[in-house]
Amino acid sequence: MPLPKLPTKPADTIDIGTIATPKIKTAAPAARSHPKANAVKATAVAAPAQPDKATSSASAKTARKTAAQKTEAKVPAQTVAKTTTKTATTKTAAVKTAAVKTAATKKTTNQTKTTTATETRKLFVLDTNVLLHDPSSLFRFQEHDIFLPMMTLEELDHHKKGMTEVARNARQVSRSLDALAAETSDILHGMQLNALGNKDATGLLLFQTSNMESDLGISLPAGKADNMILSVVRSLQKQYADRQVILVSKDINMRLKARALGMEAEDYLNDHSLEDSDLLYDGIMQLPSNFWARHGKDVESWMQGGTTYYKIKGPLCPEFIINEFVYLEGDTPLYAQVKEVSGKTAVLATLRDYTHKKNNVWGVTARNREQNFALNLLMNPDCDFVSLLGQAGTGKTLLALASGLTQVLETKRYTEIIMTRVTVPVGEDIGFLPGTEEEKMQPWMGALEDNLEFLNSGIHAEAGDWDRSASKEFIKSHIKVKSLNFMRGRTFLNKFVIIDEAQNLTPKQMKTLITRAGPGTKIVCMGNIAQIDTPYLTEGSSGLTYVVDRFKGWTHSGHITLQKGERSRLADYASDAL
Repeated sequence: MPLPKLPTKPADTIDIGTIATPKIKTAAPAARSHPKANAVKATAVAAPAQPDKATSSASAKTARKTAAQKTEAKVPAQTVAKTTTKTATTKTAAVKTAAVKTAATKKTTNQTKTTTATETRKLFVLDTNVLLHDPSSLFRFQEHDIFLPMMTLEELDHHKKGMTEVARNARQVSRSLDALAAETSDILHGMQLNALGNKDATGLLLFQTSNMESDLGISLPAGKADNMILSVVRSLQKQYADRQVILVSKDINMRLKARALGMEAEDYLNDHSLEDSDLLYDGIMQLPSNFWARHGKDVESWMQGGTTYYKIKGPLCPEFIINEFVYLEGDTPLYAQVKEVSGKTAVLATLRDYTHKKNNVWGVTARNREQNFALNLLMNPDCDFVSLLGQAGTGKTLLALASGLTQVLETKRYTEIIMTRVTVPVGEDIGFLPGTEEEKMQPWMGALEDNLEFLNSGIHAEAGDWDRSASKEFIKSHIKVKSLNFMRGRTFLNKFVIIDEAQNLTPKQMKTLITRAGPGTKIVCMGNIAQIDTPYLTEGSSGLTYVVDRFKGWTHSGHITLQKGERSRLADYASDAL
């Protein structure tokens, strides 16, 4: 009986080969490097076509073990790979989610910042008197927005005619508004205040473009401009509930009405040079008693032109201001003027003693320390601008006239004296005055006449009436009285200019006057900031305060605040008691 034909490859071997071969190709690196796996692979490949039963059984067992080991090795590898893939996918998704969240957070933050910036920017409603007082006030509110009611523009139109300072300011404001409108395509949504080059003003200028009548909660005259502006402010408070709406006005009663109706109101303070007049520079510093002990080391001194100079070093030197007067009284007194300051080094120059009769100025000698300092400034040819501050009777006008007459008639340093002042009446205006410009100014120049009479009383006392009369006419011929209204465009050459009652000048008027000075001209500003008669001017916003603060420290200017009154004991007592 013939034997049955054996298969070419045993079923077990075929199954093992079918399973093992792909697993060897795709196995993890750890399984490929295992020695037993390599051995099993060689056996599986080299299996005979017709092995005996024992060999076949052994091979089958070995193949099964190897397949089981490889399967066990593959499962962790695949699990690790899948886990790694899932982790990477999860991380990628987390990164994408974080990126989306970050973008959303940034967007929300930017929107919040924009909203916060808009909410923190205040909205200022300007009264007409603010624009008439300072034409550049439109550009003085930094990043905040400005709103102009239609009634403000209407009042500007009413004030634009004439040659007064108010009319000029109204026309300047109108020109600025027209220039801003020309640079804006959509005026309804606001105009950029920095469109004309004012970099500090980054806010918007808004106009009233609709009816904004609002109930003020109280019956007020409907046709009055102030009440209409208050109604606009109330409407803006309702429209911009999340913003701070503030009325700015120079009118005290307007501010009181606004506050009484529950609105925020402020004065326009940008024109104030100082918040407190007590902080105004007085031009004098009293040295401490231990000054020489702390500054007396390595002192250098020399003489030049009859003046003694001291070069000192010490901790007080950085506090000195150029042309400031310093004094020390006691056993070793010192009266000097600061000429140079460089770090902790300063140069002091001694003064000329005008309290002595031999140094009198047109027969006038200094009666106190401050008057001596003032005469040193007035008689100094290198000092082009002098400001004198003091109460009534301290000798401001007398010292200025005496030094002016000396330098015009004796030393011939200047050709003539020009005197001017603001024509602001203390009481009721007496109306138009007849005559020429100088004749119209004579009633305002009573101080000039009084001081000239005093100065002329000491001249040629032994001479007759004819000589004294001739001297008075000669002196008056060198003194010209001019009006402020005709100063624009003029240039003063080699003149001694005296501006009396300068506290009634605005900063703009003061600038107009001082810029009239040509070569060889000296300007003296005098006044008392406690006697201001101009409306809307205060001690902090006066032109006199303005120039004292701005000229402080300039090499060719000086300032003195006169403290003691020298007019009479009655005037001194009245100044203190009344």
